[in-house]
Amino acid sequence: MSKARRSNDWGFPRWRGYGSGREAASVRICDRHGCNDPGDCPAPKSPNSADRWYFCQKHAAEYNAGWDYFAGLDAEEAAQRESSENAQNAGYKEASHYGWSGSGDGTRTRDEMRALEVFGLDPDADFDAVKKAWRAKAKEVHPDVRPGDAEAAKAFQAYQVAYEVLRQSEERREWRG
Repeated sequence: MSKARRSNDWGFPRWRGYGSGREAASVRICDRHGCNDPGDCPAPKSPNSADRWYFCQKHAAEYNAGWDYFAGLDAEEAAQRESSENAQNAGYKEASHYGWSGSGDGTRTRDEMRALEVFGLDPDADFDAVKKAWRAKAKEVHPDVRPGDAEAAKAFQAYQVAYEVLRQSEERREWRG
């Protein structure tokens, strides 16, 4: 009689993964000719079609780079499709600094945009312009220049906070390289 072998599947927790059976796993290969990577990224074959290509990540990114979601639609149909999809998103609203129509190029956060507005600068202003604007504005409303003026003190504090936000974001950008 053969000796009983110990199994890793006894009791709880199960020590072997649930998908680690001995049978072969089915893997879908990328639909791009000549690619043998797993095709786990679905992409539509044509606008308004349920048929899908299945690409690897690299080829899906290449395919989607030239994709136009509103191809073949006139301006009215495109606006209607966009409004219907926004209505289906259950109140989700994209942040303004990530949108296409917002000011700036999307590299600045909402707080940075507000800080630039405090100084009256453009959204694409560099940090040297921020420093120059901060020094000029701070000299006008500094508590030593205007003692006892509550409005000036409040404005000076707003300039300080705005400058700190922009300084910290500039340090993060330099640190990341």
